[in-house]
Amino acid sequence: MSKDSKKKPLNKYIRFTGIALQMGLTIYLGSLLGEWLDQKYPNDNQLYVKICTLVAVFGAMLSVIIQVTNLTKNDD
Repeated sequence: MSKDSKKKPLNKYIRFTGIALQMGLTIYLGSLLGEWLDQKYPNDNQLYVKICTLVAVFGAMLSVIIQVTNLTKNDD
């Protein structure tokens, strides 16, 4: 086994860990934005938190799908 064959799987794990952290941070920041908007523009149902968090989840999932697709294309 060469050094390159041992190094590649480790790089994949690091990339996937980075993707997971990025996804969590995106969702967290989306919820913080929603909380800030709810404090600035009060409403009864915390609508901004729900909308911003949901948009952040969809954005994070789209980002993960794109990154994983690119990662698998680079391996082929």
